[in-house]
Amino acid sequence: QVQLVESGGGLVQAGGSLRLSCAASGPPFLCQKVGWFRQAPGKERELIAAITRSGTSTSYADSVKGRFTISRDNAKNTVYLQMNSLKPEDTAVYYCAAGRSSSFSEGYNYWGQGTQVTVSS
Repeated sequence: QVQLVESGGGLVQAGGSLRLSCAASGPPFLCQKVGWFRQAPGKERELIAAITRSGTSTSYADSVKGRFTISRDNAKNTVYLQMNSLKPEDTAVYYCAAGRSSSFSEGYNYWGQGTQVTVSS
């Protein structure tokens, strides 16, 4: 079983930065990939960034490409999401999720509780 705990959310002005953390506990082989999702009120949850366990492969949604960076520190069992140049439309609850499969688009079996990010204009 894998447990994921997000932290680092908060209120920031447009143009500002935040770094989210996702601390994982449990067997590492269950976290072959980790993704960051977000869900804004009234909208569907979307995958915005993902990374393989080795960290050698990443993927980003077009909406965050060039502004957000996903990384991981396997020694600390933690995945990060550095968010720069934040916009009001980035306001959402952010979740990290992990899974055994290599596909970034599906197969997320374990989820964190979410952390709120609010960007004021």
